[in-house]
Amino acid sequence: MLFWFEAMNDVRVRFAPSPTGYLHVGGLRTALYNFLFAKGSGGKFVLRVEDTDRSRYVDGAVENLINTLCWAGLEYDEGPNAGGEFGPYVQSERLDIYKNHVSTLIEKKAAYRCFCTPERLEQMRKELEKKKLTPKYDRTCLRLSEKEIEESLASGKPYVVRMRVPDDAPIRFSDMVRGDVEFSPEQIDDQVLLKSDGYPTYHLANVVDDHLMKISHVIRGEEWLSSTPKHVLLYRFFGWELPNFAHLPLLLNPDRSKLSKRQGDVAVEDYRKKGYLPEALANFVALLGWNPGDDREIFTLKELEKEFSLEKVNKAGAIFNIEKLNWLNFQHLRRKTDDEVLAMLKEYLSAAGYQPLEDQYLRGVVAAMRERVTFVKDYVEKSPYFFQAPKEYDPDVIKKRWDPKSPDYLRELVSEFSKLEYPRKEDYEAALKRSAESMKVGNGELIHPLRLAVSGVGEGPGVYEIIYILGKEETLRRLNSAIERIK
Repeated sequence: MLFWFEAMNDVRVRFAPSPTGYLHVGGLRTALYNFLFAKGSGGKFVLRVEDTDRSRYVDGAVENLINTLCWAGLEYDEGPNAGGEFGPYVQSERLDIYKNHVSTLIEKKAAYRCFCTPERLEQMRKELEKKKLTPKYDRTCLRLSEKEIEESLASGKPYVVRMRVPDDAPIRFSDMVRGDVEFSPEQIDDQVLLKSDGYPTYHLANVVDDHLMKISHVIRGEEWLSSTPKHVLLYRFFGWELPNFAHLPLLLNPDRSKLSKRQGDVAVEDYRKKGYLPEALANFVALLGWNPGDDREIFTLKELEKEFSLEKVNKAGAIFNIEKLNWLNFQHLRRKTDDEVLAMLKEYLSAAGYQPLEDQYLRGVVAAMRERVTFVKDYVEKSPYFFQAPKEYDPDVIKKRWDPKSPDYLRELVSEFSKLEYPRKEDYEAALKRSAESMKVGNGELIHPLRLAVSGVGEGPGVYEIIYILGKEETLRRLNSAIERIK
């Protein structure tokens, strides 16, 4: 029998993270795909916090998750701080709901109480591993009589509640990414549904909440595929219709191992701190498992809302390519208007402790460096000379471009530049040519030491553009300083 139902008319999807730390980029992709599917279908995107594993709970993680989603542009329709008719949206506030549903399962003989101690369970697991058998509960407590159960309850013996997995038929379901999927009952353990502390496990709370919140599509990572038969059974036990399932491909390192912190950053916050734009990161993770069916790669969030479909999500694992992310950040930064870049640059400079600079000056820096930067911070890191005079000079450039006559060349430039009134770029260029002609040398003999003197390095935007932005007085100060300091 195939336990599958057609899609509900009203699309409702959810992102249900656990507050155990920072948001993983894989979690961001899951949230993004749910968000895009909801927007493209005219549905609702729900945020639900699954905080029933109290041993892994991290203070402040919920606030961090919400902040990160908002930064990425993924605003939810229902959830903590947003409200909605199916709340509360934090599972630790729904414990009575889960207990009532567990009681229903016990009454239906679809679940049973297990009084086994952790020591006995650990011993059982070791024995099964020695025999090279799959670790599964041996159903000792399923065979307890009603009298034994009552005695254990009366004595206050701690217990968990386990699901009773039927052994009569395979569990089958359809997946929008993977097609028809089948699991044998022998592969499925009698999963704990309610822990001894009264908190539900993920499996119970997940299914109960998805049903009560009218979730139509469960879109989540491939790592949950092996848990889905347990969820299918719970839907069957309760007599509920299944949602549509879609399990997303794994994220992989370039060596095709599972993406992990051992090989690089995995937290969204890490990329945010490094200066990646939210639209670039969203664009990047959207392409980790999905493509539009053609060679387009650059998308805004609004464009993704129109283009995204689950039918174009791949089964194969997606390689996390940092060079691709950097390229996308460069492309999205290039698309920003001068005003947008100016605002971001001013915010960065303020946070870094730089003295305020005039907007007109900063606009010149933006224009000069726009095609050379991947991040906003690059405006400072790749061209620090726009923000402070060189404290040192590149020794390799000195060795290659500075000779005993260079100080004389710069003195001649000081003389010529001093005569200029309100100079433009072309005025500086003409002055340099006059100096070169009077000294009977090529322009390059003056250009290279000029660049070194004003910037401290041997590359960057055009040297006339640099000195035009710096202004006449600052240029003269730097030339005189270099004459004295470079030996």
